[in-house]
Amino acid sequence: MRECEICKKGSIVARRRHKLRGKYNPTPQSRRYPNLQKVRLPNGKRVLACTQCIKTLAKKVSVK
Repeated sequence: MRECEICKKGSIVARRRHKLRGKYNPTPQSRRYPNLQKVRLPNGKRVLACTQCIKTLAKKVSVK
């Protein structure tokens, strides 16, 4: 399974519940994946990271 190598964020199962005439209609489940990108860390290693971690890394690098 694909997941962020920094924060370990992975996929989740999303369910929708539609209410119809007082009863919930069973609807199919869908799997949602995080937005993973290949990024090079400051130590030179390439990893798959979610965009949230990439933004955080950019903040830490610009502060130094």
